[in-house]
Amino acid sequence: MQTQSATPPRLVTAGLAFGESPRWHDGRLWVCNWGTGEIVAVDARGKSEVMLTVPAVLPYSIDWLPDGRLLVVSGREGLLLRQEADGRLVTHADLRPLSKSPWNEIVVDGRGNIYVNGGGPAPAPGQHFGPGTIVLIAPDGAIRQVAEDIAFANGMAVTPDNKTLIVAESHASRLTAFDIVADGSLANRRIWADLDGFPDGICLDAEGAAWYADVPNKHCLRVREGGKVLHAVGVDRGCFACMLGGTDRQTLFIVAAEWRGFEHMISDARTGQVLSADAPAPGVGWPG
Repeated sequence: MQTQSATPPRLVTAGLAFGESPRWHDGRLWVCNWGTGEIVAVDARGKSEVMLTVPAVLPYSIDWLPDGRLLVVSGREGLLLRQEADGRLVTHADLRPLSKSPWNEIVVDGRGNIYVNGGGPAPAPGQHFGPGTIVLIAPDGAIRQVAEDIAFANGMAVTPDNKTLIVAESHASRLTAFDIVADGSLANRRIWADLDGFPDGICLDAEGAAWYADVPNKHCLRVREGGKVLHAVGVDRGCFACMLGGTDRQTLFIVAAEWRGFEHMISDARTGQVLSADAPAPGVGWPG
């Protein structure tokens, strides 16, 4: 199948460990710099600033409440943290009663529903991850599991009408969609796109397509529902996540790093980069 290549990527900044969970917020790209505990904001000229250091090494991920307060998933600790106006981190939700396995990604929809994935049963011997779950933290603070048996739950995104949540199932090579019902529960699970690859972080655009990052294949692909590939951006290292941002939200930002395996994720290597490329359609929905 012939695909259209987007503009070759440009280097925005380098020297990260592992960039993950990129978010466009207040005119900058915010990135979780795994292995350091840092949350870094990068402007369009590549100038970076450490915004916060969190008590987590990896995994951790970020999004914002509708009132602008930052949320941080402290994955191995099983806590969802919230930054108050004075900078303090407090516990927003305790996820430890639901699972002892690490939590991974977060998305907050336009109604204030918080979805966090990961967790789930303990992995089988020799495996890094067991089947994952998705939990909902409602605006009133109630916590409940809303999906299970996710094959390595990774990036999540919510459509701009707040009606659909899409999650990357990395070990199943697919994007899976759920309807979001009135109380925030997930229903009507279905395959949104079967993929020839391993989706990690994802984002959505105004033409109904999804971008996904792929670590082993060292690229980001833009696909439509059903799986047809529309655009490809290749790099020289593993792509962990992507986000549409910029003044018109029509710049694709990619966080990439050299991949040496799970056992070498924490090291002194600083091969992480933020790259950017022009995109054919602006970003929509959440996160972003």
